[in-house]
Amino acid sequence: MVVRRRAETMEENRAKLLTAARKAFAEKGFAAASMDELTASVGLTRGALYHNFGDKKGLLAAVVAQIDGEMAQRAKADASHTRDDWERLLAEGVAYIKMALDPEVRRIVLLDGPAFLGDPAQWPGQISCLEATRDTVKKMLDRGILKAVDADAAAHMLNSAAMNAAIWIAASNEPEKALPKIIAVFTQLASGLRNDSLNRESY
Repeated sequence: MVVRRRAETMEENRAKLLTAARKAFAEKGFAAASMDELTASVGLTRGALYHNFGDKKGLLAAVVAQIDGEMAQRAKADASHTRDDWERLLAEGVAYIKMALDPEVRRIVLLDGPAFLGDPAQWPGQISCLEATRDTVKKMLDRGILKAVDADAAAHMLNSAAMNAAIWIAASNEPEKALPKIIAVFTQLASGLRNDSLNRESY
């Protein structure tokens, strides 16, 4: 019983720290966020932070993973109305890019994330998304929806294009004006993989 309660307390503390970190990182940025202020805001100490996340960068990685996972789910939900695998894949990419306008996503995932955690392609959430994209690409290759291309290369291209498009929007001085431009380019690039010789209704 004691062990169970200890585990529950640790989980509660972890959740508190994640919530506080999301707020602090979104408002102040990773570099400017004070760990003493962050932990004090939820009645915890630096020791709790170090125990749960290792260090400040570990906390950022956990926050990025949480938000990135939410982004993937939002993209799937936004694309759920589509009628086939191709439209769904394209819609998910566009939905992901549009999230660059979200202040929390922009600051934490797209600006501070790459700056302090390195290549987004190596993040667990992005690796998971890449695997899902690869599976979808393979299915479409088998059905002739896509041109004969390497599935791994195509999946990497699609995922990295969406991520880098979102990063470009996040860094833009006029993101609302830049968004339709990058979506048009992303759509055109991705559409180059499609086998247009097939009748879409046969999918």
